Amino acid sequence: MIQSIENFLASIKRTEAPASYVKGTEFFDFISTSCQAGKTTFSYRDFYKISLITDTGKLFYADKWILIDRPAIMFSNPLIPYAVEAISPGKEQGCFCIFNDLFLAGDGISQSLRNSPLFDIAQERVYFLDKKCFDDCRYIFEKIKAEMSQDYPTKYDVLRSYLIILVREALRMKDQSKYTSHRNSSQRIAELFLTLLERQFPISNELSPMPLRSAADFADRLSVHVNHLNRVLKAVTGRTTSELIQSRITREGVQLLQHSDYPIANIGYALGFDQPSSFTNFIKKHTGIAPSEYRR
Repeated sequence: MIQSIENFLASIKRTEAPASYVKGTEFFDFISTSCQAGKTTFSYRDFYKISLITDTGKLFYADKWILIDRPAIMFSNPLIPYAVEAISPGKEQGCFCIFNDLFLAGDGISQSLRNSPLFDIAQERVYFLDKKCFDDCRYIFEKIKAEMSQDYPTKYDVLRSYLIILVREALRMKDQSKYTSHRNSSQRIAELFLTLLERQFPISNELSPMPLRSAADFADRLSVHVNHLNRVLKAVTGRTTSELIQSRITREGVQLLQHSDYPIANIGYALGFDQPSSFTNFIKKHTGIAPSEYRR
């Protein structure tokens, strides 16, 4: 059993945003590095990522895993956590481009990107590449790298076009990823759930509701049945899915009431409550104190 939810959440290693990132603005960057060094933690909370993988490793997700034993391209969404463990890092380095939702929305989010693995959680995350497709993708990444060294008004439009090409290159591959169920997955599912829950906080926009609010929301994102998720969490943490969600929302609500100047109604809306009275009743039920008293 995870000895303490709070201790586990505190132990999750968060990758900090790049130094050049300015919150609230479009962001895109290219990074050339080994994609699988030792054991990597879950990727940047606020960013999408497209990675060209050249090393060998295992990609774990919920109760499944896939062996990456040849060149591949991987699509990462901020709200779909993965863990990657290296087997034997190769000599070649992988690379990835990282960007936020404002960058994607710069062109209204083209239909190609909207229907891509970046957004559609039902699609595969990893696409294995044959030699030609790998060479083509590597060439595109090199073009992206070259564009990053320049500065001109339509630069981001060009970069978005390169992303669309990468998506199309991946989707034309016939060899789809095959995930394998693995045993003793309860701890991993619990950790992924807790990471997914924690990624939604702290609330930084009072006018944007948290995307995952119910047990069903989390089960759907983790591709497991809601009853299975509840049994796993009860066995591993001693608490149900709903109890864990409610506990974290309560903690965030109290923090915002005490340390932000957001209106109480807006805090409730950001935490998934359509009516201010529902948020008031929720906080009072779980803490014994009304939101207005916390605010005072």
